[in-house]
Amino acid sequence: MKIKTSIILGIVALSTALAACNTTAGVGKDIKSTGKAIERTAEDAKH
Repeated sequence: MKIKTSIILGIVALSTALAACNTTAGVGKDIKSTGKAIERTAEDAKH
């Protein structure tokens, strides 16, 4: 019984960690694209 519980908890912890990584990667991409848009706007304002 303890082994099954440990396996289930391990699977839950692993899936949570993987979901968090995907979320973090998505946020990073959003921030990067926002930064590029700001750079383009700044370059356009110079001209």
